[in-house]
Amino acid sequence: MKKCAMITGASGGIGSAIALRLANDGFDIAACWHSDEAGIRELEEKLALTGVRFRTYKADVSDYGTIENVFADATDYFGGVSVLVNNAGIAQQKLFTDISPAEFDRINDINYKGVFNCCRCAVPFMVNRKSGKIINISSMWGVCGASCETVYSASKAAVIGLTKALARELAPSNIQVNCVAPGAIDTKMNNNLSNEEKEAFSQEIPMGRFGTPEEIAGVVSFLAGKDSDYVTAQVITADGGLT
Repeated sequence: MKKCAMITGASGGIGSAIALRLANDGFDIAACWHSDEAGIRELEEKLALTGVRFRTYKADVSDYGTIENVFADATDYFGGVSVLVNNAGIAQQKLFTDISPAEFDRINDINYKGVFNCCRCAVPFMVNRKSGKIINISSMWGVCGASCETVYSASKAAVIGLTKALARELAPSNIQVNCVAPGAIDTKMNNNLSNEEKEAFSQEIPMGRFGTPEEIAGVVSFLAGKDSDYVTAQVITADGGLT
């Protein structure tokens, strides 16, 4: 039976690239999105050309009840979610003293609580099947921290901690849990940077350039496939050598 991969944040640059790569790998696709309607419509058009079954879900990952309903529908339609890619996330650049409690809550609700919610809904099916892959998208800043992105960095570090602990807990059930920590990737999330700032940042990267969403999707493809069956509790940092 064909397996289904669920990707959150699927309307964005990295999320849509992951969805398309996994579709081309033969997975049916359950794609979750929240605000970028143009992005999800473009993804739907591309997925239709792959020949796989797919559904898209408008959902806020921080709302457990909504995510529970999404998983219930995906189970009815696809037969269950075999691969979960927690990609949904938001970023913010501010001095620590300028961050409001409401902003703190929102960043953590999406970046960390959203991962918990999706994992909580995915794990029972995977444990019952004694098989599954969970791939969490963190950030290089979750590994080493970034000035003026303290709350974002901390939320992504929390994702790494959850990944390592959950991987050990689920290993006896033949479920692999891993994390990808992208560096500077050429997506809309970096549109706040001017061309001059991007060029200056690129010069700090040993490979001399930003990464592409497709390169991150390639790492996810490996972690979602059989070649990674003995790989778990790992953080793969794809950042051109920056960290």
